[in-house]
Amino acid sequence: MASCGLDFGTSNSALGVLRGGQPTLAPVEGDETLIPSAIFYDTENWGRVLFGQAAISASIAQADGRLMRALKTILGSPLINETTAVGPKRIKLTSVVETFIRHLKAKGEAFLDQEITEVVHGRPVRFVDGDDAADARAEAVLADIARRAGFRDIRFVYEPIAAAYHYEATATREELVLVADIGGGTSDFSVIRIGPERRGRVERGDDVLANAGTRIGGTDFDTLLSLDAVMPLLGLGTQLTQKDLPMPKSVYFELATWAMINFVYTYQTQRETRELLKIACEPEKVGRLLHTLTHRLGHRIAFAVENAKIALSAVPAAPIPLEFVEQGLSALAVRDGFDRALREKTTALTGMAQRCIADAGLKGRDIHTVFFTGGSSRVPVVQRAVTCAAPDAKATGGSDLLSVALGLTREAARIFQ
Repeated sequence: MASCGLDFGTSNSALGVLRGGQPTLAPVEGDETLIPSAIFYDTENWGRVLFGQAAISASIAQADGRLMRALKTILGSPLINETTAVGPKRIKLTSVVETFIRHLKAKGEAFLDQEITEVVHGRPVRFVDGDDAADARAEAVLADIARRAGFRDIRFVYEPIAAAYHYEATATREELVLVADIGGGTSDFSVIRIGPERRGRVERGDDVLANAGTRIGGTDFDTLLSLDAVMPLLGLGTQLTQKDLPMPKSVYFELATWAMINFVYTYQTQRETRELLKIACEPEKVGRLLHTLTHRLGHRIAFAVENAKIALSAVPAAPIPLEFVEQGLSALAVRDGFDRALREKTTALTGMAQRCIADAGLKGRDIHTVFFTGGSSRVPVVQRAVTCAAPDAKATGGSDLLSVALGLTREAARIFQ
């Protein structure tokens, strides 16, 4: 029997084990040690389930089935007790998460050639903002899922603390570090004291000075970019001919939100959109919306938006190709517009980082290093927002999609071995 560190992320996931005495990431999709947190239920070949990039590819190819992504976000939302239609059946969303976790566990066991029964599971500082009881329920649900997937001894560690332990492995001096883990669904912060003389300690509780977190992440950035750049082409912001009313916003918000896309594919939504098309001032745009709903193109739009978001980290503008909606259709994502769309979120991130430092009994100038991890930490406006809290600190990063998994694996070695 063996132990592992499991980073079940909103956008991507990884699992690490101790091999030859060293934390090692298991291949979870082919030779890759990182897998998109996506699952596809094939309804044409009933019983076939695809994971990761294979699931995404099947969806983009418009295979008959159901794609689900951003699975982690349901743990802290009212969707936690919901079911979803998959072909002729309805499946609990928690069962979908269990199937994905079980798949990761099986990949780790195949890599080690032995059963894995112990897990250090990463978790955000906050599953739910401002509700301790709901936050505790979310962790309990995740623990129950892990048990059903076959783990017998389950421990939880805050993801930014795990990332700090990964960073500490290369530290040459003692530092006060603000860890900023900006992931797909949450942003988490820890202030921790690390150093070569500290990393061998069995008990590290005194080194962790403060933690803070909020449900802001890359999927929110995708939503805001989609609403800003794409949804106006589908009629968002246009008017109706009756009573000078605007097109209802709710369908656009759901279509732009990863966890809600499948819920917008209903007969009622299509019927209502057909009625709105009759009284639309710009029917060609609302027609695109109806086409998107009818042909279930929401995930393809979301992937195109996500790709543009990633590109904006390196270039000032990026196209969002929408040929699959209408021939020749394309949107343009512009970094300045993206930054404006994120202003409320980035202001909140600055405040959360400042609060974490203050809760540690420190001031911004006391922080030596800001360590960035998580895929969304690559967004320039996000980096600027966080470094405002400690402007004199060195900003650094590394293995931003894998540092949490490696840190969790180090913790698994410490706790279980």
